[in-house]
Amino acid sequence: MRVIIRNGQVFDTASLDFTGERTLSIEDGRFSADEDSPVSDGDREIDARGAYVLPGFIDAHVHFRLATLDFRKLASWTEVQFGIAMARLAKQTLERGFTSVRDTGGDLTGLIRAITAGETSGPRIARSGLMISQTGGHGDAESGERPVPDCACQMRHTALGIVADGADAVRKAARHLLRDGSDFLKIHVSGGVASPSDPLDCIQYTPAEVTAATEEARNRRTYVSAHAYLPDAIEMAVRNGVHSIEHANLIDAPTAELMAANGAVMVPTLVTYQAMADVGAALGLPARNLEKNQIVLDAGLRSLEIAKSAGVEMGFGTDLIGETQVRQNQEFGIRAEAISTREILRSMYQVNPRLLRMEGEIGTIATGAHADLVISRTNPLDDISALTFPDKSLSHVIQGGEIVWQADD
Repeated sequence: MRVIIRNGQVFDTASLDFTGERTLSIEDGRFSADEDSPVSDGDREIDARGAYVLPGFIDAHVHFRLATLDFRKLASWTEVQFGIAMARLAKQTLERGFTSVRDTGGDLTGLIRAITAGETSGPRIARSGLMISQTGGHGDAESGERPVPDCACQMRHTALGIVADGADAVRKAARHLLRDGSDFLKIHVSGGVASPSDPLDCIQYTPAEVTAATEEARNRRTYVSAHAYLPDAIEMAVRNGVHSIEHANLIDAPTAELMAANGAVMVPTLVTYQAMADVGAALGLPARNLEKNQIVLDAGLRSLEIAKSAGVEMGFGTDLIGETQVRQNQEFGIRAEAISTREILRSMYQVNPRLLRMEGEIGTIATGAHADLVISRTNPLDDISALTFPDKSLSHVIQGGEIVWQADD
């Protein structure tokens, strides 16, 4: 059975423009070149007249394992509770139009298996697996006092990350994750907002530790992403081979120029800071974390302007936690305050497929690519902020040729 979409204005992600009405044919989950063949019994047709057809949205920074912003619950949930919450988040993500995502930290083995088996719905997922962090770093998720280790070789881990100190330990952690199927690696090189114990302005890891991770990733033909806010942390990461810098809210012009010169990609995630400012306190986020959040929130839009001026390639990410993931589409409207609509769409459709290592497979409407689509009632080139409300702006979400969400009207 084929799915045929007629009369819609189709978006070309190479030119970043709509190229006119076109008939799209989908067969076996992928776009077919046979667009004008006669309709057969069993084929399904969608009339998209007056609407705008785009590839499925792509989010390059999500965390399904961070399934609630209430960290006390997060520390006490059973794996069954995690599974239920993660499946719900994945399904909702897909129904908002995000047909592919890059998950940047946490054990998703069960979720990916459930999606693959059809036991739940969810986006295509490229994953880092467990985050790699130093003791007391942003990815050190265990609270309270811990026994002093007997040697530097000892590593602790949770369902979120591995605590590894020293180049040899980082190398071991990297090899373990790549063995277990991680598509790329994630490390932390500066303090974080949501983590309880590390100052926002601290630098984490050393050049030798960062190099250990990037060497192992390079040997497996993949890359390392790094959580980083500070210019000196970003500089250390980039000089030692990190390809993708997550957040980068406090970046300055010289550091942005260094990133551009080295071909490093920046993935801003502005909506998460607005969400934590709005609802963090009500969901139990401590005052200290809210103070850190305000610092990066205030710097967010300026970081886009600095990166744009330096020619840094930017991906599209959100980094929303648990209950706040419902705000995922608001990233469109926030970014529009600092950069153009086409720059936003370029980050999602040209940069993100490379970060997910699915270039040519997603983010394009082309023969042989996955048939992932959203059909929009409004032209996003006229007002991309309309995508902030997917239940109003979208009429269909299609993944692999299957309609996974459809508006009631």
